[in-house]
Amino acid sequence: MSKHTLSICLENKAGALTRVAGLFSRRGFNIESLSVGPADEPTTSRMSIVVDVDERPLEQIIQQLDKLVNVISVQEQSV
Repeated sequence: MSKHTLSICLENKAGALTRVAGLFSRRGFNIESLSVGPADEPTTSRMSIVVDVDERPLEQIIQQLDKLVNVISVQEQSV
């Protein structure tokens, strides 16, 4: 397994953080680091998540994150 950082742009709405964190919890993955802050626009937030997973499950997580209602975009980079 290797560490990956996911940068997620999402709508600044109640429950958005819970939905994203819940996805990792349901899949049994531990979030090593989580940071959330405002983005350029007041209606969006930027979330950075560090997680230690293999490539294949990571691809599935990214696809599932893209399907969440409040998620605008997801970018991944290896650490």
